[in-house]
Amino acid sequence: MHTRRAPLRAKKKSAAAHVPELIFGDLWEFDPAPETADPRLRDQYDLFIGGTFVPPRSGRYFETVNPATEKVIASVALAGPDDVDAAFAAAQKAFEGPWRKMPGKERGKYIYRIARLIQERAREFAVVETMDGGKPIKESRDFDVPMAAAHFFYHAGWADKIEYALPGCRVEPLGPVGQVIPWNFPLLMLAWKIAPALAMGNTIVLKPAETTPLTALKLGELLREAELPHGVVNFVTGAGDTGAAVMGHPAAKKIAFTGSTEVGKIIMRQTAGTDKKMTMELGGKAANIVFDDAPIDQAVEGVVNGIFFNQGHVCCAGSRLLVQESIAELFVEKLKRRIDVLRVGNPLDKNTDVGAINSRMQLEKIEELVESGVAQGATIYQPSCRLPGRGFFYRPTIFTAVTQSHRIACEEIFGPVLSVLTFRTLEEAVEKANNTAFGLSAGVWTDKGSRILKMSTLLKAGVVWANTFNKFDPSSPFGGYKESGFGREGGRHGLLDYAKVV
Repeated sequence: MHTRRAPLRAKKKSAAAHVPELIFGDLWEFDPAPETADPRLRDQYDLFIGGTFVPPRSGRYFETVNPATEKVIASVALAGPDDVDAAFAAAQKAFEGPWRKMPGKERGKYIYRIARLIQERAREFAVVETMDGGKPIKESRDFDVPMAAAHFFYHAGWADKIEYALPGCRVEPLGPVGQVIPWNFPLLMLAWKIAPALAMGNTIVLKPAETTPLTALKLGELLREAELPHGVVNFVTGAGDTGAAVMGHPAAKKIAFTGSTEVGKIIMRQTAGTDKKMTMELGGKAANIVFDDAPIDQAVEGVVNGIFFNQGHVCCAGSRLLVQESIAELFVEKLKRRIDVLRVGNPLDKNTDVGAINSRMQLEKIEELVESGVAQGATIYQPSCRLPGRGFFYRPTIFTAVTQSHRIACEEIFGPVLSVLTFRTLEEAVEKANNTAFGLSAGVWTDKGSRILKMSTLLKAGVVWANTFNKFDPSSPFGGYKESGFGREGGRHGLLDYAKVV
């Protein structure tokens, strides 16, 4: 979408004064501001097993597509069961060899080196993340890549201090772990998974999402540059069958999964009866609650960030806005004016606020749920922006007159769609916020500190943000309740999920 600016014009001069005045006349286009860093991509990527890139044993490859252009970026190896076996064999060998026996201080040096190399190649990784996933370059550049490096830095500091993680107890690594990550934050989710596992002394077999495998494979190149011992980290690429092979592999002492609640339930059924340690970070339908004493303009920005960040492809997105009835009309009006100027378009343009939907399949899911909202009587509002002729794009969308029974208020849309509900009392807000199968996150906007503290104890959510949203730190544990999963990532809690107490 091209947003226009109003130029300055002077009013007619009078004898009384010569004062310039803003007059809205012809408007200006934003000039394109494309990111020009070289992503240094190959035409074809193999599997990263045992410290080297190897072709899949089946000889099969699949294509990864740029969702903003619908053009193929590269061919990627499709791992089968034999490839997963080879990856776990390499991880087991590395665990029994140099990695487990290595002092924590030395392990920390490798993790620090990985963090520094990510920083050195930050622009390159940001461009690849945007090309492969569709998110705006300013988000990849300013959030995903720096936060990924921060997780490696943070956990590198833990590597030689493990005895302080659980005072009075002896903790040891688990062994090879299997990890599967989603497509919404490929590099960041990889860092969330790999960094604590390495710090604790485990080895890893990780499968990235089939639509966004490139930053993981590029990290394989970086791991070779860091001279990480062979087999400590292995990447196998593919779709659901590959992920199932990783999650169900008998050599995996722990499995970690981030993705949809439906797939999480399938994995739990498949692994029932085993002794695998398990953590899962699943879906969400977070409530962003605005009280009548909140700083309204600040809250509007927080709500926009909460739902339209990364096109709404965020498990903890504030997709349900609960606004106190006395300010609801004013708040929604300000919110509509704000999304009118969001720029939707080329993700590699630094002016873009909302990029491309990750895939055609996800776009169709968003469209289907939006149509259900209209059919069930909710009132839809979308800005009249021009969408690119190619690629998977969707307008920022607000629904009002939403009830608790609407599908758009219950189901995870995973797109730039906000449902607005109202409340009168704190008790009603809590009841509506907790009336969901999920429990990953929530936001509270109010001027009263006591109210924030009370809400944080009443809301059934793993994280509750106060007068902000989507704020993360490597030292702060993140995870959910109910159908949003179990276990934590980040902080001491996330570190201990990769350890056994002996």
